Amino acid sequence: MTGGEARRVPTALGALAHRDFRVFWLGQLVSLIGTWMQSVSQSWLVLELTGSPFKLGLVGTLQFAPMLVFSLFAGVIADRVRKRRLLLVTQSALLVQALVLAVLVAAGHVQYWHVAALALIYGIANTADVPARQAFVVEMVGKEDLTSAIALNSASFNVARVVGPAVGGLLIARFGIAVAFFLNALSFVAVLGALLLLRVEGYPGIGPRGSMLEDIAEGLRYVARTPVVSLVLAQLMVVSLFLLNYNVFVPLLARDVLHTEAHGFGILMASLGAGAVLGALTLAVLARGRARVPELTAPAVLLALAAVAMALVQRFGVAAFLLAVMGFAGIVFTARSNTSLQLLVPDALRGRIMALYMLVFAGVTPFGSLLFGSVMEAWGVPAGFLLAGGCALASLLGILVWWKLSTGGTG
Repeated sequence: MTGGEARRVPTALGALAHRDFRVFWLGQLVSLIGTWMQSVSQSWLVLELTGSPFKLGLVGTLQFAPMLVFSLFAGVIADRVRKRRLLLVTQSALLVQALVLAVLVAAGHVQYWHVAALALIYGIANTADVPARQAFVVEMVGKEDLTSAIALNSASFNVARVVGPAVGGLLIARFGIAVAFFLNALSFVAVLGALLLLRVEGYPGIGPRGSMLEDIAEGLRYVARTPVVSLVLAQLMVVSLFLLNYNVFVPLLARDVLHTEAHGFGILMASLGAGAVLGALTLAVLARGRARVPELTAPAVLLALAAVAMALVQRFGVAAFLLAVMGFAGIVFTARSNTSLQLLVPDALRGRIMALYMLVFAGVTPFGSLLFGSVMEAWGVPAGFLLAGGCALASLLGILVWWKLSTGGTG
């Protein structure tokens, strides 16, 4: 589709004028709903099996740890192979993982170690999937509609976050956990079908190839000599480490502070997603181009302040409202960070830089999950929220001081 045809739709929805992006986006939406159903069901399953906040945090650690270990290599692979073919492999692996978990639960044989091992397998497949998927977006829509595409992807992710946990909570209450896992496995058929229908292949970039370690070093050198990229990644690391551990925070808040069951847990997760959907739609309408430093920092600070406020919560409605604020601020921050990086980086480095983005976005999450699972088990849920928000605020302030000293505050 030509640029002129793309402009027949509002700029906020410009990415949907591209046929391949429409197909891919719809397939992803279905699959993401299933993924969020599994996420809420898996957290509840771990609490049913063990009753341990620490073991819940450990599952989160295992699920995201592969991102920490393998993401840089995954970024090199994404820059070297056809991205559509790689995504077909990774999405198929995720389907099998969900199906195995569903069968184990339905047969009544599931044990904690099964959940932990399958979380690790999920993490490995997801590590290979994410940088290729992130870098593939710009090849479907071009840089002109990249902001629209990222905002729409964020909106679909968070529509799924609203629908998936709410449906998952209802399914757990009425039919048991196994149904949610089976439906997640089925949802991967949609994204696999979409990938088979795409015309864009996502061919590797043209340029000299070294060894994998040399290619990784090239990406790291680019970050080191580009201060604004370093700033974006540093802020993202802080937010991810201290504030985005929702799979630990929210189930413990529901169980230990608000004393609600699976349905209430689903509503809390849906509140988080509703705020994020609003944030994504706001970006689709208002955001253009690369964000300046104040535009990135403000939502990160708001997210940290909301986490501090959560330490005082005793009422369900207040908790739902604050989670919506956290969802809004979190998605504005992460989506603007993503867009800024993709607009800055050269095409030949896109997979590697997006792997670094995912390394600091999801790869540090295992440490946060383990840390705050342990803190909340030892000192309670409010102490965990207070520590998370306070550490994030202090770290963001330190990054801004460094930025002003090193660049004069421009950017």
